[in-house]
Amino acid sequence: MTTYTHGHHESVLRSHRWRTAENSAGHLLPHLSSGLSVLDIGCGPGTITADLATRVAPGRVTALELTDAALDLARAEIGRRGLTTVDFAVGDVHALDFPDATFDVAHAHQVLQHVADPVAALREMRRVTRPGGLIAVRDSDYTGFAWFPLLPELDEWLNLYRTVARGNGGEPDAGRRLQSWARAAGLTGATVSSSTWCFADDEDRAWWGGMWADRIVQSDLARTAVRTGAATEADLHRISDAWRRWAADPDGWFSILHGELLCRV
Repeated sequence: MTTYTHGHHESVLRSHRWRTAENSAGHLLPHLSSGLSVLDIGCGPGTITADLATRVAPGRVTALELTDAALDLARAEIGRRGLTTVDFAVGDVHALDFPDATFDVAHAHQVLQHVADPVAALREMRRVTRPGGLIAVRDSDYTGFAWFPLLPELDEWLNLYRTVARGNGGEPDAGRRLQSWARAAGLTGATVSSSTWCFADDEDRAWWGGMWADRIVQSDLARTAVRTGAATEADLHRISDAWRRWAADPDGWFSILHGELLCRV
C-alpha cells in the first residue's frame, strides 16, 4: 500500500463525513436493490457505507479499511445509526481476504488514487464479485478542478497536493485513468462517466474553504509537505489564508471533477 496522503485529522474527517451515497455514489444507486451484498472498500468514516446498507437491507454490507483504527470510524457511524446489517473487515485491496465470487457489488470511492497498484486492485475487486455482479469506482481528478477567483495560492495548493500525493505513491489524477486501468485489469464492457461537486453559495464556501484552510496546516498532508521540503510552514499558512479569502468572496466558486466507472463481471 501507499502512504495515505490525507490522514485522519478532524479537518479531513469533516470533509469525508459530508459524503453520502447520493452525492458520492449516484452512478451506482440505480443498480442497488434489497438483498444485495456489498463490499465497501476504503469505507472511511462510514457515511456512504451506512447509506448503502439502508438501500440493500436485509442484504449485508462489508466495510473494509486498511487498519482497525481507521475502521473504528465506520463502526462509530454505523453504531450511531443503529444499523445491524454491516460487517467490518481489515484488509488490503491488493489482496482481499475473501473467497472468489463473494459479493454482488464491490464499491470503492476515492480509493484507487491512493493505492500502489490500481490495476491489481481492480482485478481483486473482480475476483471477489459474483458473475453478473457489479464493480463501481469513483475517483477525483485534481488537475480537473476549477475555481474562481484565480488566486495564485490555490494554484500552489493544487501543485503541492499533487506533489505530495505522488511522493506517497498515489495518483491524484485518477479520475481520467479509470477506463485505462479497467482495460489493463481485463474488465470489459465498462460504463464510464463523470460528475462534479460544486461549492458556490455562502454556506458551501464557508465549509469547503474553512475545511481546507485548516487541513493545509494541520493534516498529514501538511506534515508530509514540510518534512519532505515540498513547502514551508510559512507557505502553508499563506495558502490557508488564501482559502479563507476565497471562502469570504461572494464570487467564489469551486468545482471538483470525478471520474466514475461501472462494470458488470
